[in-house]
Amino acid sequence: MASGPAPARPSGYLGAGVLAAAAALTLLLALAVGGGAASLLIDDPGPVVRFGLPAARLLVDLSVALALGALVLVAFALPPGPVLGRTLDLAAAAAGVWTVAAAVTGLLTFLSVTAVPLSFDEQFSAQLGFFLTSIPAGRSWLVTTLIAASVTVLCFAVRSRGPLLLVLLLALGGLLPLAEQGHSAAAGDHDLAVGALALHLVFAAVWLGGLLCLILLRPRLERASVAAIAGRYSSIALVCFIAVAASGYVSAEIRVGSLDRLATPYGALVLVKVSALVALGVAGALHRRFALRRLSAGEDRSFWRLVLGELVFLGIASGAAAGLARTASPVSDDVPLADSSPSAILTGEPLPAPIGFGTLLAGGRLDLAWLLLCAFGVAFYLAGVLRLRGRGESWPAQRTAAWIPGMVLLAAVTNGGIALYARHLFSATALGMTILLVAIPLFLVCARPLELLSRAAAPRPDGSRGMREWVGLALDSPTGRRLRTPGWAALTVGIVLALWVYGPALRWSVSEQLGRELTPAIELTAGCLLVSAALSRRFAAWARAAAVGAVALAFAGVGILLTAGDSLLLADWFGAMGWGTSAIADQRRGGLVLLLAALLLAVLAAAAGLRRATPRQPRANAGTRRSLRERVRLAGKA
Repeated sequence: MASGPAPARPSGYLGAGVLAAAAALTLLLALAVGGGAASLLIDDPGPVVRFGLPAARLLVDLSVALALGALVLVAFALPPGPVLGRTLDLAAAAAGVWTVAAAVTGLLTFLSVTAVPLSFDEQFSAQLGFFLTSIPAGRSWLVTTLIAASVTVLCFAVRSRGPLLLVLLLALGGLLPLAEQGHSAAAGDHDLAVGALALHLVFAAVWLGGLLCLILLRPRLERASVAAIAGRYSSIALVCFIAVAASGYVSAEIRVGSLDRLATPYGALVLVKVSALVALGVAGALHRRFALRRLSAGEDRSFWRLVLGELVFLGIASGAAAGLARTASPVSDDVPLADSSPSAILTGEPLPAPIGFGTLLAGGRLDLAWLLLCAFGVAFYLAGVLRLRGRGESWPAQRTAAWIPGMVLLAAVTNGGIALYARHLFSATALGMTILLVAIPLFLVCARPLELLSRAAAPRPDGSRGMREWVGLALDSPTGRRLRTPGWAALTVGIVLALWVYGPALRWSVSEQLGRELTPAIELTAGCLLVSAALSRRFAAWARAAAVGAVALAFAGVGILLTAGDSLLLADWFGAMGWGTSAIADQRRGGLVLLLAALLLAVLAAAAGLRRATPRQPRANAGTRRSLRERVRLAGKA
């Protein structure tokens, strides 16, 4: 097959035009159906604001999608070379448009909310400054604009893929303020609604932006690499499709409420998005089953026609989403909870039933991000095992038997009764931390997922980086090697424990949504580092036993202090929930849970001490090395 740039049929600009046209037409129809741009009888901001605000929001969605899609392709699909630099230029340009569009949207939002005429006097500037710094909606757009501007500068300044991974995370963070605007903080199901919308925005943006970026870059891609890059994007798109479908369903369930409300304008626009999503799912299945095979054989006309069809439906979904943002939901999120208990004031949730073994098993609080993570974890692990079996290689069944219960337990801790009570009771918080730090890591480490990844995932010969390459780089980095030693792993767990009990992490983990999402990840990572170091044969048995034993003593010390002490942690939170029972008694139960964690760690320390280290191979002396060189020389002469 001849190498060289792929023929520009169709051009990338045609794909971008198709997407923009479909999105704009759908937006106009959505505004007409939903009444998002209807003239208001009182305090009408004018047609410029009424039509300009949804148009600017649509431009924000498209530009952030292109920036994210380009960064994702740089991180996970593209090989080094001129195309990678071109992609970063595209990401920087898209982030620049994102910056301007976010700033304009913030201004138009201010004009829409206040109906103040646009002017350049000092009073208008003072009102706009107050809106951007003191009102939640204004702060969200200000933060989004600043993040977009930072991403623009960093895409121009940074060209190494390691730091660019951090730029990608920063760009993803720019979508979180937009998710916060989608639901009132005083309404019920606020955390679930914001979390589902954040997932929806992130995965939809990566899906749309990756496809658009692939179309724009196509004329510059070598024919031999087009199929490989498109295949990598197809795998990313499959994950995005599942996440967008799940998060979209949860968001629709919260905002529509019942099937009969699908007849409302909001429900009709939801049906348009669902129809577009179904069509995209069919197109994705055709991609993976037929089109990629033809593209690999050099027959790319049908593949790119299918891609243009995908862009049409993605444009329809984007326009409908922008229209939904200006359409009144049949379930108003401005109605606060009827419950006025202290728990509802502090957490936004009613006080659950008194805790017990039955309520811990039967209760639950949906956390969609962690539920999807566990589902993907099981699916990818089983896919890796099946890939090995397809090659005729074996994988121990006991490792699979360890991974699945570990994922199920992780889903139960983050979505079950422990998650429900963790915001209200210290003992439930301590129980969740114990399971995340000790119990779940034992299952996951014994399943050897990193070894499965290294064996099942194909290496990238073109220099691009997939999960296999990124994980390998992280493990082989100086920081990764250091954190996997027993001493540093024990220190990491000790720092997590100290920050959780005596630092700000406890309040952050119960009062802030971002803290509730990240705390399990931090605790699970620290626990996996400790268990992995304790079971590793690369280190001396005494070193592993001493490190885990020190952590056990730390847990025992904190548990004793909490069990015997009379000082209540977060008295203004745990002591103000209105249970009618003593909060200090519950904290003492939490201390007993930490003592149980110390006992489990002591057992792990004993097991680490009994697990002998693998003897190191002695280094060859100089004579042996000379003998080997002599053998090579003699073999060459022969």
